[in-house]
Amino acid sequence: MRKMRSVLCLLVLCCSVAFVAAQRSSNVTSKWQTLSGDAPKVIARGGFSGLLPDSSFNAYMLAQAISSADWVAWCDVQLTKDGVGICFPDIKLNNASDIDTLYPNRNNNYSVNGIPQTGWFSIDFSIKDLAPVSLKQGVYSRSPRFDGTPQQILTVQDVATQVKPPGLWLNIQHDSFYSQHNLSMRSFVVSLSRSVIANYISSPEVNFLRSIASRLNPRVTKRVFRFLNEDDVEPSTSQTYGSLVKNLTFVKTFAAGILVPKHYIWPTDSSLYLQPHTSVVSDAHKEGLEIYAADFVNDVPFAYNYSYDPVAEYLSFIDNGEFSVDGVLSDFPMSPSASVDCFSHLGANDKPQVTLQIIAPQGASGDYPGCTDLAYTKAASDGADIIGCPVQMTKDGIPFCLSSINLIDTTTAAQSPFSDISTTVPELQITDGILTINLNWSDIQTLKPVISTRYSDFRLSRNPKARNDGKFMSLADFLTFSKTANVSGIMISIENAAYLAKQGLGVTDAVMDALSTAGYNNQTARKVMIQSNDSSVLEEFKKSSYELVYLVDDNISDIKNSTILEIKTFAKSVVITKKSVFPSEDAFIIGQTNIVQKLQSANLPVYVRLFDNEFISQAWDFFSDSSTEINNYVLGAGVDGLVTEYPGTAARYRRNRCLAYKNLPPYMSPVQPGSLLGLMTVQSMPPVEPPSPVLDVSDVTEPPLPPVAKINPSNDDGSTARAPTTPPNGQSSVVASILMSSVAVLVAIFMVY
Repeated sequence: MRKMRSVLCLLVLCCSVAFVAAQRSSNVTSKWQTLSGDAPKVIARGGFSGLLPDSSFNAYMLAQAISSADWVAWCDVQLTKDGVGICFPDIKLNNASDIDTLYPNRNNNYSVNGIPQTGWFSIDFSIKDLAPVSLKQGVYSRSPRFDGTPQQILTVQDVATQVKPPGLWLNIQHDSFYSQHNLSMRSFVVSLSRSVIANYISSPEVNFLRSIASRLNPRVTKRVFRFLNEDDVEPSTSQTYGSLVKNLTFVKTFAAGILVPKHYIWPTDSSLYLQPHTSVVSDAHKEGLEIYAADFVNDVPFAYNYSYDPVAEYLSFIDNGEFSVDGVLSDFPMSPSASVDCFSHLGANDKPQVTLQIIAPQGASGDYPGCTDLAYTKAASDGADIIGCPVQMTKDGIPFCLSSINLIDTTTAAQSPFSDISTTVPELQITDGILTINLNWSDIQTLKPVISTRYSDFRLSRNPKARNDGKFMSLADFLTFSKTANVSGIMISIENAAYLAKQGLGVTDAVMDALSTAGYNNQTARKVMIQSNDSSVLEEFKKSSYELVYLVDDNISDIKNSTILEIKTFAKSVVITKKSVFPSEDAFIIGQTNIVQKLQSANLPVYVRLFDNEFISQAWDFFSDSSTEINNYVLGAGVDGLVTEYPGTAARYRRNRCLAYKNLPPYMSPVQPGSLLGLMTVQSMPPVEPPSPVLDVSDVTEPPLPPVAKINPSNDDGSTARAPTTPPNGQSSVVASILMSSVAVLVAIFMVY
């Protein structure tokens, strides 16, 4: 246990405030729709099991450090063969511990609720046998790097006396199984109650809850009936849980509350979209039953309606205007703690608590195809300050908004009649692409947009129902829209200007003309930002009053003072990557640079990109929570703005009430960079990666843009685009039709996937 205690000091570093001294806060400003009227409880399943091994000392202590003041520690109770109660997430020990390595020949076969199972069961081991066993991460999609740190299996008494959580919840899942092997959960619970206060005891078995009723003080310990899936059969009554949930009057005779899977409250259809909520919460409250919702995790896909934002999901259960559950069971207790205290009962017009610019470079491109009317409309309604238009050029010289010059990236071009127009352009690192400059604007308008598939390798789709929704917008249309939209400004992004000039297309002139025509060149009501990673582009706009933004595409570890001085000659602000602020290795933060402070000291505001809600986009240090990640860049690094595909998440963060507290609660305090590394053995640490380069003057200086070439008009009437015999400044892609058909099929498969 001394090893465990020595790790505790490292755990505390995960927050900028030590847990012993952290000021917990309670939200007393709003009336909760719980049964008691109190704020919902945060129940940490096995501690902070979303990151650390379930039911480990470290997991419980991390939950203690960064959860709400009255959090409840959840313990799944298993019994050893000598009748000792241990906290372990499953009746089989091999999935979440190394017991199979220590005792390779002691696996066994048992029937559990009528289902044959093979594994290492607690009933075959004494507590002494389990002493050398170490816990490990049982969810394979989560990081195994904490497994090398020895973490003993804890008894229930260990959790109560060493962790000392404000509340303790014992879940008795398999009473009938243990009874079959001459072990009594009832005797264990009754004996435990003489020395340990269990605030909640849950079970999916009616008879067990009835058996302990006379031996426990209901004012001290609440009995909670746990519902399993609707089709599962409760062994005591032989009724399905789906039928029992319709008879809560009966449940009230032996329980004070119910614990249900979250889909009992907010069901989803087969496509993972929310259906109307059920009446189970109001039904439970009418019977005088508290109701708790289970199965909350941040790192698996949940209903698309939540846009991969865990806080949005929690709020739909605790603050939807119609009901509130009495508590949530979560693997990530930091998120519901912040949801209850910081984000609940916020209004769209609540005053921002921090100064933070929210930039949506393609609109709300996490919810709709980027650069479409729908994406821009949602971004404006979600609270974006700046909406952006990455400008591309058509064959007939029309500037329009699209994230890439390659239409295959963001449109249905690969499945269109233009699929035989393919070109390879080494200068742009494009192979077999369909370029915007090879189609007229009228041709492009016949295509459909495609929502971003940024994380498709991880099977994380974005709003599939809206995959091809929305209309493309010309730059002129975008400027007209933005004048009436509820935004404070626009950002025009320009790329590939030198290449386009060689093809006879002057993108900088087109942008200037469009801004002038729309009246943006002589107004101050809305900010105009011109962004480029090419200093020569920004030089073209130096005589304007626009905010010129230099985009540093690559991750950097530092920036020279001479480079900052050079940037100031052509830009007024800078955009850098997330890893240029918090460098990471294998998605673990290893430190923090001083780049933000250096640029700000030179009066250059710093915006950071790119923020997404998908948990795979965030370092482990941010607990698979987009709001936690934002908080660390705002409070921990002091950035001036965020470039995000989900502006609604950032806008809600900016309004959260915890930012106004005199003392920040632990769940709203920035993490200490590198602290998680202290929980790993040297052998388990991520491999050291080469440091990112230092940004030098030579990296930011570019030759002037070439003059726009004069290109002879094509002989066709321009009504239909055709593949050029020799693609401009590229390699010929005219190949046998059978080969091109194969390529088109492969591309189509990719786009569908």
